[in-house]
Order: sequence, then C-alpha cells, then structure tokens
Amino acid sequence: MDVKIKLSTLWMILLFNMIYADIYSIIIELVHGGILDIPGDVHFIMAIAAILTNIPIIMVFLSRYLRPVANRRANIGAALFTILYIIGGGDTAWHYLIIASIEILLLVIILVTAWTWKEVEDSVL
Repeated sequence: MDVKIKLSTLWMILLFNMIYADIYSIIIELVHGGILDIPGDVHFIMAIAAILTNIPIIMVFLSRYLRPVANRRANIGAALFTILYIIGGGDTAWHYLIIASIEILLLVIILVTAWTWKEVEDSVL
C-alpha cells in the first residue's frame, strides 16, 4: 500500500475515534444530568480545542500531498503532539480509556510508518 494513503487513512480512523469519544462523553453527561466541568473560560478552552483537534484533520490532507521528507516530519511531529493531547485531555471513564488506547495504538502505527519510510519509496514518489 502507498505510504501516503496508509498514513492518511490512519489519521481518518483516529479522527472517527476522537469524534466518538466526545459523543460518548456527551451522552454520559446528558444521561446523568451532569454539567460539563470545563475549567476556565469555556470560549477560550473550546478555541484551544478547535486548534488541537484540527491537527489530525489537517494531517489527513498533508499525509497525501506533502513530499516524503516533509511528510515524514509532519507525521512524526503531529503524532507525538496528538499523543500528548490525548493523554493530557484524558479521562478515567471506561469508554475514554478504551478509545484513547486505540487512538494511541493508531498514533504509534503512524509513528512507526513515518519513521521507517524507506528511501526507495522516496525516489519513486
């Protein structure tokens, strides 16, 4: 499989997991009648979340269109940053632990794929 397509597809799968983690968290809050506990100004926090969640979204595109060297660097950097984001914004709810584990596994696969991208493939692309 073409490395660019593989990386882009892995980022899409990661995004679906991130979306569902948030949906499940909202459902739990609605069922329990709780109020989301967001520290600080909610508008500011959501603006930061919008920026952070756009990294994987942008990587779907960049993984397909960057040249190999830039692609490798972007995927490694974005994957490491996203791992920190997932752990830092984590929760101890079962659904989050399951999905976060899958997300981190996907990001490790992205890291390994980008890291081991062979020079032979670079010259073909």
